[in-house]
Amino acid sequence: MPRGTQLCVCLENKPGQLARLTAALRRAKVNIEAISVVDTADCGLVRLVTSSNAAAKAALAQAGMCVTQSPVVTLRLRNEPGALAGIAQKLAAAKVNVDYVYGSAAATGAASRVVLGVSDVAKALKAIG
Repeated sequence: MPRGTQLCVCLENKPGQLARLTAALRRAKVNIEAISVVDTADCGLVRLVTSSNAAAKAALAQAGMCVTQSPVVTLRLRNEPGALAGIAQKLAAAKVNVDYVYGSAAATGAASRVVLGVSDVAKALKAIG
């Protein structure tokens, strides 16, 4: 199970901000492989896994956005009932907290990209096997 890196960008919570972020990535020819946007009153926290973090960071910085990165667990899971349940049970048994989950859905039976923010990436990878 791969250890991955996600990028995090805090965007002002107003129209056009996601368009600005995605346009910067398009210009840099960076694909978004998984994305999550969580809003608050003041900002939207965008978490994403991309085809090239280096190119994405450069493009977003050039567009005036502050980008941070953090380690995550990235999985390819079949899009079928119970696929995530098995992973969640293994993490629970290993006492690894799941802080958040996001991803990109695929057609039923195909592989979806799932990103897990966990309390201990190394322990999570060992538990998942």
